[in-house]
Amino acid sequence: MSDSNFVDYVKICCRSGKGGAGSAHLHRSKLTAKGGPDGGNGGRGGHIILRGNKQFWTLIHLKYRKHIIASDGGSGGSARMTGAEGEDEILDVPLGTIIRDVETGEIEGEITEEGELKIIVPGGRGGLGNEHFKSSTNQTPRFAQPGEDGLAEWKVLELKVLADVGLVGFPNAGKSTLLSVVSAAKPEIANYPFTTLVPNLGIIQYRDYKSFVMADIPGIIEGASEGKGLGMRFLRHIERNSTLLFLVAADSDDIIKEYKILLNELDKYNPELLHKNRILAISKCDMLDEELLSEIKKDMNKRFKEKKTVPVVYFSSQSGQGIVELKDELWKQMNTKDNNAFEY
Repeated sequence: MSDSNFVDYVKICCRSGKGGAGSAHLHRSKLTAKGGPDGGNGGRGGHIILRGNKQFWTLIHLKYRKHIIASDGGSGGSARMTGAEGEDEILDVPLGTIIRDVETGEIEGEITEEGELKIIVPGGRGGLGNEHFKSSTNQTPRFAQPGEDGLAEWKVLELKVLADVGLVGFPNAGKSTLLSVVSAAKPEIANYPFTTLVPNLGIIQYRDYKSFVMADIPGIIEGASEGKGLGMRFLRHIERNSTLLFLVAADSDDIIKEYKILLNELDKYNPELLHKNRILAISKCDMLDEELLSEIKKDMNKRFKEKKTVPVVYFSSQSGQGIVELKDELWKQMNTKDNNAFEY
């Protein structure tokens, strides 16, 4: 996913169609000079509808389409003929798209399945024809209802990336490098912070022809939940992941401190994220000799001394050390219902 074509946030104005007017027609024919009311109903206005499409992975097709307008319904006709319905505007969106009201910020719905349809702005109802208003006391009503006006509402569409595993870590922790090694994804990699500016997805091949999806989320820094760095823009993508893989570089000054900062930012953004299964992975282990790596392992075992603790995996994307063990632990965590409820 390149910087130019991945869009996960759009604001659009949706205007549904107006309902058609009912008809006030009175029946006339060569055999009937003064017949009764036979005016038909007006057709409903067109809806604005979202449809889930797994072939889409970005909202870029809506970025420059700010106004979505559905057509109006047709007027009712004689002989109780109902007017034509307005044509719906159906917008294909990626799975994982949520709909927010601009004014309240409340979530109004989400699209999570292929082919799922959701009306976000309904069209106006068609007016009733005069045939509906006849009675014993008013046998020839000469009036009908006008159509109901359509609605014009601003909506925000946000995309939350759907993936099995979400990579969480500071900038330059080695997330993009890991994704490029274990999948066919080719994210931009460089030795400076915030190389990754958009989420990258990769399909990880596992044993016996199994596979799972991993998402490389742009790096988190302390204060991200308050808008620092890349802010909360990408934290929402973590909400869709079933398992979180925390990456901390082996050359970090304090591995546990960095890990706690990451947990704290997720907790501030959404406390429910801490109930997801998670793994702590120590990256760039090829930079350490055996003696230093052994000391780090002893220290980690001492710090995580509880019976139920977060799994810790040591690996190197450059040398391939620990990659198989990391995949095994990820698969295990994805297929367990128990979450890692522990002190850290």
